[in-house]
Amino acid sequence: MWTKETKVVILTGAGISAESGIRTFRASDGLWEDHRIDDVATPEGWERNPQLVWEFYQERRRQLFEVEPNPGHIALSKLEDYLDDMLLVTQNVDNLHARAGSKNPVHMHGELEKLRCEECDYVGVMMEEHDLNSAFVSCPECTNAMMRPHIVWFHEMPMRMAEIETALNQCDVFISIGTSGHVYPAAGFLASAKQQGSYCIGINLESPLNFDLFDEFHQGKAGEILPGLIQQWTRTKE
Repeated sequence: MWTKETKVVILTGAGISAESGIRTFRASDGLWEDHRIDDVATPEGWERNPQLVWEFYQERRRQLFEVEPNPGHIALSKLEDYLDDMLLVTQNVDNLHARAGSKNPVHMHGELEKLRCEECDYVGVMMEEHDLNSAFVSCPECTNAMMRPHIVWFHEMPMRMAEIETALNQCDVFISIGTSGHVYPAAGFLASAKQQGSYCIGINLESPLNFDLFDEFHQGKAGEILPGLIQQWTRTKE
């Protein structure tokens, strides 16, 4: 059984959000919703055709109103309430962890509900009706400066990496949930945690590429598996 002092780092990927109805971006053919990655998920794509990229992400921003957190998200928020030291890192750009009660999830790939100014780097939650249509949004701080999605595109540096690496170097337990182990640097977190002696747990529909590094692996949906596991780990009752 874990104590409240157990230091835990959790990484979540697309799998946990897919259970809530969030469409996963990348298909088996390498396309994201019928678009080439280079066209909608790179700085070069934004420079080449900002309207295409803008409309691509506006559709995903509007989708946030159509989905709800699932039992996996809620279970993680309960685990956070139990532990004194837990860092929840997500590769997902939706807001489902926060809506489930998680207090400060680290969005290493950015957040759909936020926009960022191209000129002054202002970042803000902009989810009003007038922020979600096909017209570009202007920065509230800079006159006429254009906002871009607050998303880490390919060839850009993920956010808060120093904080994540510090936590990985100190954690007692590392848990990977709903991620395939394909996308770096997140795919390297398991090896980093394992190397420094963390107990490593995996939860996913399929065995990820780095499956052999886990001390414990649970195959299935996070929403079905996590509530029971967290009760077991903490000996809590509903």
